[in-house]
Order: sequence, then structure tokens, then C-alpha cells
Amino acid sequence: MFVFRKNYFLLTIILLFVEICIALFINDKFIRPYLGDFLVVILLYFFARTFFNITIFQAATLVLLFAFFIELLQFINFVSVIGLQDSNIASTILGHSFSWLDIFAYVLGIGFVLVCERINNGRYQH
Repeated sequence: MFVFRKNYFLLTIILLFVEICIALFINDKFIRPYLGDFLVVILLYFFARTFFNITIFQAATLVLLFAFFIELLQFINFVSVIGLQDSNIASTILGHSFSWLDIFAYVLGIGFVLVCERINNGRYQH
């Protein structure tokens, strides 16, 4: 059930650093909201592949469903429901507004992962 894949771990760390830099230093109308969402599903995918013995397709599907779930929480304004609307950390992690463009960014991110894995491995069973 558990494994450790060094290459995926390194990619996870690199993307985590990039995401932290985006969150701390960039406040624009494209990189932070859309590139950040595109990259976050890739980060979560690399994390899942680092530690869990699941297929590429399983990891991609689970990450995409998780991202959709977080977006659903934004739709119901979950941060406010649990009383954390004034928390910058909660708003950054969970987000605060639903957007179809976010969903699109998640799908593009996972699509990018699947294309890269196909190019790298030639299959999705690895």
C-alpha cells in the first residue's frame, strides 16, 4: 500500500516551494488564481504518487475528485460556515469563492499530468 518514490518526492518539494512563493509573493489576476490551481493538482498528484502504491490513473482521478470537493466547499462558503472567514491561512488553503475556471484549471492540470506520464512511461499502469 505504501511506497516511496524519490523522483515524485523531489517534484512534490519543488512544486510545494513554487506554490508557497505564489501564495506569498504574487497577487495578480492570472498566476495566483489560475496557474496556482493548475499547479496544485499536479503537486497533489506527485504527493500521492510519492507515498501510495496506486496507479497513475487512480492517483489522477483521486486528486481531481479531491479538487472538485474543495471547489464544492467553496461553493457552499465552507470557510464562513466553520467561522474561519477572517483566517488568511484557511482562505488560502480552502479558498473562498467557487469558479468554473478553477474547475477548468484542475482538469487542465490533471490532463497535463496524464500526457506527461504517457510520454514518460508509455502507459498508465506504472
